[in-house]
Amino acid sequence: MTSFLDLVNYGRRNDCSDIHLSRELPPVFRKNGKLYQSDFEHNPQIIENLIFSLLTPDEQQTLASGTDLDFCHVTPEGLRQRVNVYKQQGSYAAAIRLLNDTIPSFEDLKLPPIIRKLASEPRGLILITGPTGSGKSTTLASMIDYINTNRAVHILTIEDPVEYKHEHKRSIVHQREIGVDASSFAQALRSSLREDPDVILVGEMRDYETVSAAVTAAETGHLVLSTLHTIGAANTIDRIIDVFPPHSQQQIRTQLSSILKGVVTQQLVPLASGEGRMAALEVLIGTDAVLNLIRENKTHQLASVMQTGGRDGMKTLNADLAMLVRDQKISYEVGLEWASDKQEFNQYFGR
Repeated sequence: MTSFLDLVNYGRRNDCSDIHLSRELPPVFRKNGKLYQSDFEHNPQIIENLIFSLLTPDEQQTLASGTDLDFCHVTPEGLRQRVNVYKQQGSYAAAIRLLNDTIPSFEDLKLPPIIRKLASEPRGLILITGPTGSGKSTTLASMIDYINTNRAVHILTIEDPVEYKHEHKRSIVHQREIGVDASSFAQALRSSLREDPDVILVGEMRDYETVSAAVTAAETGHLVLSTLHTIGAANTIDRIIDVFPPHSQQQIRTQLSSILKGVVTQQLVPLASGEGRMAALEVLIGTDAVLNLIRENKTHQLASVMQTGGRDGMKTLNADLAMLVRDQKISYEVGLEWASDKQEFNQYFGR
C-alpha cells in the first residue's frame, strides 16, 4: 500500500515542488509549475488514510470542526514538507509543498548582487513579493542564511509554519511558529521587541496589525524582512497603504519613506531548455527619489524611476524578462506571457 513517504520520495526524485491529495483523483504532482496526475493507485479511502496519518488526534478534531490546518511535516530522514489540510465537498484534501533540505545560496538561485546588498542593510524594511509558488520563502531563507553566515546578530523568524531550519552560525537564530510558539504574527512581532533581535523575518504581512507592528519594528532600528502576495513594486506600496484607514494613510506614507530599503517582486518562469525555472525580478530600491515619490503619493511614477535606476540595482519586471530573452534563457513567448505590460515588453524588441 502506498505510504506518505512513498509519495514524498517520488516527488523529490522527480524534482516536483508540490503534491495534491484528494479523494477524487490519484496523487497529483506539480513540476516546473505544471500539474501531472500520477500512476499511483487511486483509492479514495487510502488517500484519506494518508492524510489522517499526518495528523494528531487533536488536529483531526480541529479539522473536523471546519478549520484548515497548516503545519510542517518531517520525515525520519529529516526532509521537511509544508502541509495544508482542508475540507472540500464533505471530504478531506491536502496540499503539500516539498521543501529543500538545504538552503540555496544567492548563486544557486541566480539572484543579482543587489540582493546581497539588501541583506547587508543594518536596519529598515525589505519586502519580497510575488504570487503563491514564486519562491519568496526560498529567497528570504537565502537572505537569512547570508546574514547568519556573515554577521554576528540575533535573528528572529516568525513563520506559519517554519519552512527552513537555520543553524546558529555567526548569528544566533530563533524561529517561532504561529500556532505553536505564538498565537499570531502581530502578537509575535509585538513581543519580539522585548527579545533583543537585530533582524526579524515575518513570514507574511497579512493584516493591518501585522503591517503596523512590522513598520514599528523597522522604525525602532531593526532590519525587518517580509513577504506580500503582490506583483510589482508600486502595487506593493499601494497595498500596504490601503491596509490602513484613510485618516492614517499619509502617516504610513511618511513612515515608509523613512524605513523602506527595497521591494523585490519575483516570478518563476520556465527556462527555454525545458529543465526547470528561474526567477525574473523587479527591483525597487529605497533611494531618495523613490522615497520622495512614496511620501508624495506618486507611486504611479515608480516605474519610470526603476527604468532609469539601473545604477542603483533597480529594474522593472519587463526589462528583466527582456534580458532573459536576449540571453536565450527563456523564449520570447514565455517573456511575453509573464510581462506585466505586453506593449512595453514588445518595445524592447522593436515590435
